[in-house]
Formats: sequence, C-alpha cells, structure tokens
Amino acid sequence: MTKDRIILGIDPGTIVMGYGVLKIEGNKPSMEAMGVLQLDKFEDHYLRLRKIFERVLGLIDQYHPDELAIEAPFFGKNVQSMLKLGRAQGVAMAAALERDIPIFEYAPLKIKMSITGNGNAAKEQVAGMLQRFLHIPQESMLPQMDATDGLAAAVCHYFQTNRPAQEKKYTGWKDFIAKNPGKVRD
Repeated sequence: MTKDRIILGIDPGTIVMGYGVLKIEGNKPSMEAMGVLQLDKFEDHYLRLRKIFERVLGLIDQYHPDELAIEAPFFGKNVQSMLKLGRAQGVAMAAALERDIPIFEYAPLKIKMSITGNGNAAKEQVAGMLQRFLHIPQESMLPQMDATDGLAAAVCHYFQTNRPAQEKKYTGWKDFIAKNPGKVRD
C-alpha cells in the first residue's frame, strides 16, 4: 500500500515562477492546485528572489508537501539568464530546505519525456497531456504554461517514484508462463 503524499512542483523563473501541487491518495494522483507568481512588476532582481522564497514557503505552509520536485536549469547560450534562473531555483530550494522538505531535481527533457514520451515536446503538449491524465477541467487550466510546467515537475517525480516494485523478474515469455500458469489461457 502506497502512502498518501503531496508533491510540490516548481518551474523556477525570475519573471514567472510556475507551481503545481499534486496529491496522491493511495495510488491515484490528482491536481490540488497550480498557479504562477508574476515577478515582472518588480524591478529589483533581489526583491524577485525574496518573493520566490516567500511564495514557496507559503505554498509549503499551505499544502504541507512531502517532497519538492523542481525543474533544473537548462544550459542555454545566455549566461546571464542561466545565472538568474539558477538563483531562482536556489531560493526555491532554500525554502524547501528551511522546512526540511526533500528536493528532487529533474532536467526539462526528463520532465517532458515522462509526461509526453517526447523530450522535445512543446509546452502546449505537456499541458494537454497533464489535463487528460489528471482530468483537469478546462476552466482550471491557466493561460501561463509555467503553471503546467510546475505541475509537470511534480507528475514527473510521481512517475519516477511510483513505479511498482517488481517482485518477479522474467527472462522471457517462457519464463513468465512457467512462473504464472494461472494467467495463461488457451
């Protein structure tokens, strides 16, 4: 029996931070919440970092997640952008550390691959798959894809940690049939 748990997913950013809260009851995941933190209204980069820290702490205090899944910065051409993104990720992680929440980091390619089966999927494809998989009503979908990207990090972590433990290993079909005679019909 799997323990009920809550996963907070974060898509870090210094202009828009996306987040999603995934609730798992038994073995059934559902969206608890998703949203964005708009930071473009703040000129000061350090104030943006403070707002990220405060918002993540607020989400942790509100939803009491068991784990934080966060998108890792990707290696782009613009070093300044990467540094800013790394700082945004760092303060989100610091908020989780402040509340003793374990952190799991996933590359964007890994997240997209786990949700859509395609590491180069568009944000719209990721959002569409999440909507279908979690049965999210259209009116709950947000126009900012950063929200679904945050939720995607949480779902990716769910997929990575919720694989049923295989008690039996098989070397092939003959071995499966030999070990499972009651499951085979003529």
